[in-house]
Amino acid sequence: MIVTSRIKTRILSLAFNGLLVDYSNKSKQNTILDRIHNEQKAYNPVMDDERLVSVPSYWNWSRLAYLTYNHGQTIPIDDFCYIDVGTLDNVHHRLAAKENHVTAKEAPSRARKNIEFEDVLYSTVRPYLHNICIVDKEFSKTPIASTAFCVMHARKEVLLYKFLFYWLLTSEFDKYSNGDPSKGALYPAIGEKDLLNGVIPVPSIEEQVLIVERIDAAFSALDTIDALQSQYQDNLATLKSKIIDAGIQGKLTEQLPEDGTAEELYQQIQQEKLALEQSGKIKKSKPLPPVSDEEKLFDIPNNWKWVRIGEIGVTTTGGTPSKSHEEYYGGNYPFFKPSDLDAGNHIIKASEYLTESGKETSRQLPKGSILVCCIGSIGKCAIIDVNGTANQQINALSPILCDSDYLLYAIDNDSFRNQLNQGSRATTVSIINKTKFDYCTIPLPPLAEQKRIVAKLEELLPLCEK
Repeated sequence: MIVTSRIKTRILSLAFNGLLVDYSNKSKQNTILDRIHNEQKAYNPVMDDERLVSVPSYWNWSRLAYLTYNHGQTIPIDDFCYIDVGTLDNVHHRLAAKENHVTAKEAPSRARKNIEFEDVLYSTVRPYLHNICIVDKEFSKTPIASTAFCVMHARKEVLLYKFLFYWLLTSEFDKYSNGDPSKGALYPAIGEKDLLNGVIPVPSIEEQVLIVERIDAAFSALDTIDALQSQYQDNLATLKSKIIDAGIQGKLTEQLPEDGTAEELYQQIQQEKLALEQSGKIKKSKPLPPVSDEEKLFDIPNNWKWVRIGEIGVTTTGGTPSKSHEEYYGGNYPFFKPSDLDAGNHIIKASEYLTESGKETSRQLPKGSILVCCIGSIGKCAIIDVNGTANQQINALSPILCDSDYLLYAIDNDSFRNQLNQGSRATTVSIINKTKFDYCTIPLPPLAEQKRIVAKLEELLPLCEK
């Protein structure tokens, strides 16, 4: 995958080192810039150690304060379009498509700055977030910007507004705006005076035009690549999902008589489960009602069976040993959390480990158990390839006489996640308890076919990438 943001950074670096275009007129003279500097009451020339990049010798240097101006402030007396920092798209550096209409009565105290077409807005609050944009459209009502922005209108006789915009996006200027002038570690900001004291390289207007055109063309091509990559990733995810759906619906494999039936497997699972309960190895579980026709999410082969999660293994909700007992932590026994499930379909390493005494206070899970996040990021899941335990944000299924990989495919899809989401109760965060988890339905093929489905999916899914 092409990381276009890095290429854009490199293009800007080349542009402002004078290496992006070949410009023939290398005259140092810039009478307009000299006049602007001479008009300043206390002109502060740019020193060599202030120059942020190496530029061609015939380029000039100036400060933003000399080459830009603003339109003052106002107190809204009528309805207006409010441009706040949060309304910017700081990934694509543009204004939000939808206008933010505000009445004068409800105007925030920050809604004060007048703006006009072709202004460049630069957020002086948290400048590292790159809330930078060009005012490039007309508004249905008077636009007013937050005082969190520095409004800069380029003096057209010496500076193109797009050249200014691209300069503010460079990593070199970024280091300046987030450097010494910034105040506060937790809420960094740069004062408007400090920002406008920032320097800018100034080639001729003619060369600026060529540079901007070249950057525009390159960025447009990179934006197209971004859009295609995003579409490809969406299509790839959809394709993989459809293949998995076909697998768990029995459409990728042949049903063989010698496999027996899922009903026969189901009865064997119940017998094994009863034996484990009678021997005291697992707790006795309550009987679950048969799967109704309404709960059957799609058609399956005749020799398959719809079952509930709680019927095909041992289900457990994790638990966290008391943090007041330091002796419970720091051992070698994996203690899995939801964030650990991001590592892949099969996981071994945990972010935290328990001692033997800590393990005994928690709910132990055997190798091959499927962990499913039941709070927050509901449905995130993985198989553990080691014995371990989990915290209370995870429900686990330890299968009996079933293939863990097949069950993971059957759980890690939209139809199963929809059941989880419907069963969750939304408070501050969504939660699905163990009872509702047990009630979720799943298609059960004979064991031999489960293994064939897994083999077929492991054959087909990597081909999607190619």
